[in-house]
Amino acid sequence: MAEDTTPPPAKPSWWQNEDWLAVIAAVPLIAAVLSGWSPSIPKLGWTTSADFSKVFTASNFSAVASVGLVFILVSAIVLAASLGKKVLPFIGGAAVVFALAMVAQFLSGQSTVKAWGLEYVIFALALGLLWSHLLPTPAWLMTAVRTEFFIKVGIVMLGASILFQEMLKAGLPGLIQAAFVIPVVWHITFRLCRWLKVDDEFGVMLSTSVSICGVSAAIAACGAIQGDRKKLSYVTSIVLLCAVPMMVLMPPLIKTMGLNDAVGGAWLGGTLDTSGSVAAATEMISEAATKTGTIVKLSQNVLIGFAAFFISIWWTMRGGKDGTQTERPSVGVIWERFPKFVLGFIAASLAFSFAMSPEEAKAANGFLKGLRELWFTAAFVCIGLETRLGDLFKLGGGRPALAFLGGQAFNIVWTLLLAWLLFGGVLMGE
Repeated sequence: MAEDTTPPPAKPSWWQNEDWLAVIAAVPLIAAVLSGWSPSIPKLGWTTSADFSKVFTASNFSAVASVGLVFILVSAIVLAASLGKKVLPFIGGAAVVFALAMVAQFLSGQSTVKAWGLEYVIFALALGLLWSHLLPTPAWLMTAVRTEFFIKVGIVMLGASILFQEMLKAGLPGLIQAAFVIPVVWHITFRLCRWLKVDDEFGVMLSTSVSICGVSAAIAACGAIQGDRKKLSYVTSIVLLCAVPMMVLMPPLIKTMGLNDAVGGAWLGGTLDTSGSVAAATEMISEAATKTGTIVKLSQNVLIGFAAFFISIWWTMRGGKDGTQTERPSVGVIWERFPKFVLGFIAASLAFSFAMSPEEAKAANGFLKGLRELWFTAAFVCIGLETRLGDLFKLGGGRPALAFLGGQAFNIVWTLLLAWLLFGGVLMGE
């Protein structure tokens, strides 16, 4: 038998690596904001159709046009070398993706929708799915479906919101609760996923979403392990759908159980997976509950970066999706596999934590939040465009949803115990 002399596939150049490209796209945007650039972020909040006049204004249209130009041009310039002759089709497709992203943000800006904790990602996914099922998806449009790139750009910018000062502000009880909730709930949920024969890639995203803070954590985990975007859309959908009944049922349960406001707020902050649902649920109890719930949720949110970093290292060491690593990989192999955009995330966090005052960081983050959410919204539009609805329902045969619910049930009980010990005056004193 002739020896196979086929050369191994060439490694992609750095300018074809979306990890590096995401950093190259995000860093100038962060630097521009730090230098004083104040992008006009569209104001899309509304309550009834009577408020449309406040949304459909000349200034808002101008803001939409300006951020759209930034989104399309930055993405096209950074991806130009890898796109080659497809740059113009990409620009056309990116304009459609951006338009759908704006519609998704407009729908999620409705006050009742916001009160129920339904975030922009679910509308972005739904709009992408509607387009892919009802309208044609020509090649020029699919050229702009760059889900991983958009997600990674958003994650690098997310690093700017993870501030060391915020961790200190969260207070000792909040940090202790987060320190005990995250690893324990993550481990239990991941073990449950394996017991239910849910693959590890799915398990990482599910476990991270349950244990930290839902959608943002799932996005960070997916990026850290280079995860399947369809699985990410599944996880985010179930996170948001689960948050609604919990938000409605838990406040009355807290009152029925006779828990004090601090314990109730800490319980809600540690179990509800979206910041919006935490705010809405704690407001049903008291201002004190809202303050405590916000502190606890903040304590978990600031640990996203640590979680993403350690998950990426662990995933790299184990050999990726199949976990077939039989011997310790070399430093070179670890570096090759390591998701480089995580370094951009960490650098942004360090810069905003230590290179500027908290006031400056907060002001800059107001603009970066709008840009970050734009890139995340575009990513979920792209997931919808490249997904068939039947594919989502088939994923895992219902086992991932069962694992999520099992992990969330444990999270509810475990977090209640910790909230009672830490905020009920049992361990920390009154």
